[in-house]
Amino acid sequence: MSGTLVSGTLYPGYPVSGTSTLVSVPAPQQPLSALPSPAARALAFVSILLGGAAGGTIGYLLVKLQCAGECATGRGIGVFTGAVLAAGGMSIVAILVLRATGEWREMQARERNAGRTL
Repeated sequence: MSGTLVSGTLYPGYPVSGTSTLVSVPAPQQPLSALPSPAARALAFVSILLGGAAGGTIGYLLVKLQCAGECATGRGIGVFTGAVLAAGGMSIVAILVLRATGEWREMQARERNAGRTL
């Protein structure tokens, strides 16, 4: 069998004369990280807080429109439920956006590295 050993893989078509040739692959300039930037994480946190505040306001106003008389407990439950649901939904959106941004940056880095090695 003929081939060249490149990073542990045998590529057929290249002659081997009893020894293996190891080819080094250049390391990326900076290590890739799945961790989003601090600014992106802060923006996601603020958006979750704003979503929770908006949900709490909507929950309060829905109970206020439907209740007559003393409704402090109902309004509190409306605020809590609306805030938790809206903040939960916003957190899912924020996580998906942060992951998509990380994957997009990783793809850009791969394309840049592929352009250098060609």
